[in-house]
Amino acid sequence: QVRLVESGGGLVQPGGSLRLSCAASGIGFRSRTMAWYRQAPGNQRELVASISTDGITNYADSVKGRFTCSRDNAKSTVYLQMNNLKPEDTAVYYCNAKYNTYPWGQGTQVTVSS
Repeated sequence: QVRLVESGGGLVQPGGSLRLSCAASGIGFRSRTMAWYRQAPGNQRELVASISTDGITNYADSVKGRFTCSRDNAKSTVYLQMNNLKPEDTAVYYCNAKYNTYPWGQGTQVTVSS
């Protein structure tokens, strides 16, 4: 059974940090390039970061230098460390396989506000 379960979101002040986690099952995690996406109200879902099976990462220009994506294949989990958060980072964050999109999880809400 395919499951993608995101967690770790919350309310944080500008400049703060959060670490998101995504536990995956049923997708052959070790063989998948994984990605984080986000969707703000009224906007389309956008790609934020990705990590290949051998750990190569790519980031959207808007988060480069602030976000770090990592993975733990033993736990079938992908992480997104978010530092120096800005109000424009406010969105629901989702993970999925980058090239084989599976049913989306519920996402985790990140709100950056003072």
